[in-house]
Amino acid sequence: YYGMNALSNNVIMADRKKLKSANGMYLGSTGSGKSFAAKRELINVFLATNDRIIVVDPMGEYAPLVRRLGGQVIEIAPDSPHHISPMDLQMNINDEDSPLSMKADFLLSLCELIVGGKEGLQPIEKTVIDRAVQMIYQPYFADPRPENMPVLGDLLNALMAQGIPEAERVAQALDLYVNGSLNFFNHRTTVDIRNRLVCFDIKGLGKNLKKPGMLIVQDAVWNTVTVNRSIGRATWYFVDEFHLLLKEEQTAAYSAEIWKRFRKWGGVPTGATQNPKDLLSSPEIENILENSDFIYLLNLSAGDRKLMTERLNISAEQLAYVTNADPGSGLLFFQNVILPFRDEFPKDTELYKLLTTKPSEVAHDGESR
Repeated sequence: YYGMNALSNNVIMADRKKLKSANGMYLGSTGSGKSFAAKRELINVFLATNDRIIVVDPMGEYAPLVRRLGGQVIEIAPDSPHHISPMDLQMNINDEDSPLSMKADFLLSLCELIVGGKEGLQPIEKTVIDRAVQMIYQPYFADPRPENMPVLGDLLNALMAQGIPEAERVAQALDLYVNGSLNFFNHRTTVDIRNRLVCFDIKGLGKNLKKPGMLIVQDAVWNTVTVNRSIGRATWYFVDEFHLLLKEEQTAAYSAEIWKRFRKWGGVPTGATQNPKDLLSSPEIENILENSDFIYLLNLSAGDRKLMTERLNISAEQLAYVTNADPGSGLLFFQNVILPFRDEFPKDTELYKLLTTKPSEVAHDGESR
């Protein structure tokens, strides 16, 4: 259910999985109903299918709903007992890429993010990282028990053991995340993410952990999708504040790869953001929009309207539906169809209290916190 047709008053029902590309976006200014609509779709998926659902929640707004539906909320923060290891590797990948090569690509991106610098990793540094990755997974391949899965500290040790300056430079940058104050990710995974509905709550990650944290969560999502694919189960992936992932080159590139490849893996990625301007400034946005046949466009600011009109070829008549629009009203782009919609959700329900993000309404609902 995606609302009521604003012209005919007919109910709008659609199945995104029948689209050529089921990927989607929720776009709208603050207070337009963007997160509300994404949560409402999440509930539809939860009630009408047996699909898996994963949420990446930078603001902690989805946790009450996920808990109410019996899902698992994983709080990713330095003081949390929940740990996600960036070294976890899935063996049951039936694709053109081997599990180890995919993990090596991810760890190169992670190291590039951690090492930093305008030029990123140098070719020799990439070589020493790849060499270390090949080495540390051999015990796990020989005896694939959980206790043999390497941790981030094993990667640092394998780099130091090479005894060359390029390897030591990468190792020194990793040391803060292994032995220093940001060693939160130097642990084996301590949570079971096999629940049908999982929410990664990352609001507790500080500035220095936010960027690698988002990349590591993306990798955990990819691992989950590969497991579900092997058993023929679709996976819906909702990520709020999507523009945050597009700010960094590594997380933006990973997002674009997800948007390009998840379809054949049974994944349905969905991004939501109140900052279309930031979204459209990313070099990766072309790949993401070209691979999205579902766009839920709500009320936009004047600047965002101009940008989206150019990008989506919206007519002046259609533009009226996202200009000073009421919350929950806008335009639905569904492959080659564009429909104006409205959604007047009843406020005197338990469900509304779980869906709303209005501070005044959330504040009065103690249980939803």
